[in-house]
Amino acid sequence: MLAISNSPGIRPDAKMLSMGQIDGFRTFRRLFRLAGIAVSLWTCTNLFAANTSQIMASPPLSNAEIAARANRIYREANSRFQRETNNADAAWQFARACFDAAESATNNAGRAEIAEQGIIACRQLLARATDSVPAHYYLGMNLGQLADTKRNPSAFKFVKEMEREFQAARSLDEKFDCAGPDRNLGLLYWQAPIIISVGSRSKARQHLQRAVELAPDYPENRLNLIEASLKWGDRNGARRELKALEDLWPGARRKFTGETWAASWMDWEPRLENAKKKIGDAPEAIETPRHGD
Repeated sequence: MLAISNSPGIRPDAKMLSMGQIDGFRTFRRLFRLAGIAVSLWTCTNLFAANTSQIMASPPLSNAEIAARANRIYREANSRFQRETNNADAAWQFARACFDAAESATNNAGRAEIAEQGIIACRQLLARATDSVPAHYYLGMNLGQLADTKRNPSAFKFVKEMEREFQAARSLDEKFDCAGPDRNLGLLYWQAPIIISVGSRSKARQHLQRAVELAPDYPENRLNLIEASLKWGDRNGARRELKALEDLWPGARRKFTGETWAASWMDWEPRLENAKKKIGDAPEAIETPRHGD
């Protein structure tokens, strides 16, 4: 929405942007990762169906274990999809698994191949079910993965289609995946260049704030808004969101638990600490943020 490493992605300024700076859309791949990995087995609406007392006792997973899990789910989802090619649930769950498994690919060719499988599955589903929220959503996310494999300006051709797919998902169910459509649109408008692409600070702010309104207890939504606010010089806004995030953090720890969310917490925790450091180091005299594009 696109790290997929656990380190902060590149956040290019709109004033001057080259494909070297955007690094083949690696930024988008990182930012959209959580919406895929974090719901590999559950969605925000049914995660309490599990026995949380058992889940919370699970030890943290390593990167290798997270990758192995994503690949296992991908194989299982692929097997089901091949058996049930007309099953809508099998199709979009396979597309979701493709996004996650692409994270574990060791090279661009492997990542692109897996992402393209997810794209095909979503397109096939949308051909017979145009109102499928997950098909629109995971089509956009797999397009982001594919864009990341491109090391030339051709990556930009995916942006408008990603925008359309997230907008379609939002119009059908804006609460899907903890406000995932607004979250990904906000990240897309934030990170895409303004002059030659869809980048827009005002649109980014609108969608990132809406994601927080729709799913205020989902840490990723507030982290995104904090990071964007800091980038835009709105440290007062960042401080407000940080206070809210710290208040909800213990509850989120109890809610988003187990191996399903291990990769998310590996990303969220250092980002929280980094935001706290940046806000703590900031002077008390805060400049007025610009709200334009």
